[in-house]
Amino acid sequence: MLRDETIQRVLKFRDDRDWRQFHTPKDLAISMSLEAAELLEVFQWSGMDLECPEKRDMVREELADVLSYCILMADVCGLDLDEIMNEKVTKNEAKYPVEKARGSATKYTELT
Repeated sequence: MLRDETIQRVLKFRDDRDWRQFHTPKDLAISMSLEAAELLEVFQWSGMDLECPEKRDMVREELADVLSYCILMADVCGLDLDEIMNEKVTKNEAKYPVEKARGSATKYTELT
């Protein structure tokens, strides 16, 4: 779980370097996508090894980059991370009721 002091530390890191001026929503979205691609790259060519425990350190590094850009995007857009995550979970709970979705990877539009 991200604590508020962790979020504030990421923002302070940015602000201490006067980088907010470069953080437009467009550029942050691009950066998020690039970092997510780097996270995906960790698993490229992993064959049947879907968990890749030996790659945990690389996953940690890339996931931290993705999360950092998420924090920065939320800040620039004036969004509260806790609020938007809870709203999304509430929407997903309605789309994927436990009695229909448990143990199924079926998209919500296909659940019966």
